[in-house]
Amino acid sequence: MTEKTKNNHCDGCGKSAQLQNTHGNEFCEECYALAMTIKKKPATIKRICNLIKSDLSNGDTCEGAALQDLPEVLDAVRYRTRDRELNTWYVSVSELKGNPVEIFASTAFDRDDHLQSRISNLTTITRLISLILRHVFLGEVLTLEKTIKQIQRSSRQKNDLPDMLTEVLAGYNKDIFQEK
Repeated sequence: MTEKTKNNHCDGCGKSAQLQNTHGNEFCEECYALAMTIKKKPATIKRICNLIKSDLSNGDTCEGAALQDLPEVLDAVRYRTRDRELNTWYVSVSELKGNPVEIFASTAFDRDDHLQSRISNLTTITRLISLILRHVFLGEVLTLEKTIKQIQRSSRQKNDLPDMLTEVLAGYNKDIFQEK
C-alpha cells in the first residue's frame, strides 16, 4: 500500500520532499528505498548493523530493523460497555499477532447532539492511542505532523476541542496545513 503525497517532511530523515505514503509512514525517495531494503532483507540489514555496531554513537542496535506492514484486514475484538450516564459504547480493538494496533469507539447514538462533543473527544483519544500502538508494535514513526493530522480528522465541527488543538499545535510547525 504505497501512494505519493504532496511535499511535506520525510518521517525518516526529516527533509522536505515529495513523499510516498507507505503503511502510515511518509518517506522521501531515499528513505523509501532504504525502508524497502530493510523490509525485504532484514537479515542482511541486521548483519550490517552488527558489523557497524561500534560506530553507533548512541548505543542503538538493529533489533527492530524489520518494518512490519499493517495488513488491509485485521482480526478485532469488540467490547460493549456503558458510561456513568448509562450510554452504551462499543470499543473495537484490532490486533496483529495478538498485539493491539488500532482502537475504535462508537455508540449507537452518535447522531445525538448532546453526545457530539464527547464523540469528537473520544475519536481524538482513540486515533492518538492507535498512532501510539502502531509505533509500539509496528515501528511506525511518530511525528508532530501525523499527530496533528489525527487530531484534525477527529474534529466534527468548527471550534470543537480537536479543532482548537489542531490550530494550537499547527503553530509549532509552519509547514503543516498551510492551506488552513
